[in-house]
Amino acid sequence: MAADGRRHVIAIGGGMRVPEGQVPVHLVYALRLTGRREPRICVLNTAGGDDPRWALLMYDRFAGHPARLSHLALFPMPNVADPEDLLLSQDVIFVGGGSVANMLAVWRVHRLDVILRKAWQAGIVLAGSSAGGICWFEGGTTDSFGRDLRAFTDGLALLAGSFCPHYNSEPGRRPLYHRLIADGTLSDGIACDDGAAAHYTDDTLTELIADRPGASAYRVEGRTDLGTEPALGPGITETRLDTRFLGEGTLAVRLATRLRRRGGRFRFHFGRRPPPFSTHGA
Repeated sequence: MAADGRRHVIAIGGGMRVPEGQVPVHLVYALRLTGRREPRICVLNTAGGDDPRWALLMYDRFAGHPARLSHLALFPMPNVADPEDLLLSQDVIFVGGGSVANMLAVWRVHRLDVILRKAWQAGIVLAGSSAGGICWFEGGTTDSFGRDLRAFTDGLALLAGSFCPHYNSEPGRRPLYHRLIADGTLSDGIACDDGAAAHYTDDTLTELIADRPGASAYRVEGRTDLGTEPALGPGITETRLDTRFLGEGTLAVRLATRLRRRGGRFRFHFGRRPPPFSTHGA
């Protein structure tokens, strides 16, 4: 749980950098919020159909790290007897990318919508990338329904408003997000480039962070006066927000890398590269 006793959500815009032999800096950031030397973190990849290669990659990246890693899979059936007990015993819960619509449907069958709200209210740090970023909000933009991006409006709504990932890497995201906010399909919200993330404390946006220089976040809002800004279209304002670059040389990352070089833990190898922490599906 968070050391300050408050509720925390970290919504990442996708495209997380996953250096060989290192824990991604977004996750290091989330783990630090707990103030624990050996924080417990559970990872979920429901949005990716619980691809076992994703879970193996996570265990590989955390090998040698002091955090105590576990994972919850729901396909073809839960991998633990009591998902609620597992999730509510964590300090951090991280959700990977894929299909946000499919993920929420499966979560609701297994009551994870209720359980994750309990986790948030209890102060467990919640984080996620792409689909794992959208899910905490009321909705966002998604390719869950096919190649053409569409609105998703059935999020957990822990946080008010909407979220748009992949803002700089998928050309269709930005104009669609503008249209959906302008016509009222989506509420005002936050958009994040790949590698950028929005950190909410309780219900308030408190910091924007990034795993690379230049990754940005934006506040996108409808205009009640229906004014027009030439670059944006009618009824929309977009404000670029400053992000803090987390860097790639954190102490935890360096220690984990040093342990690996000494051969401290077994490492998984694959015939072909396993999927990244978040795909461009959301």
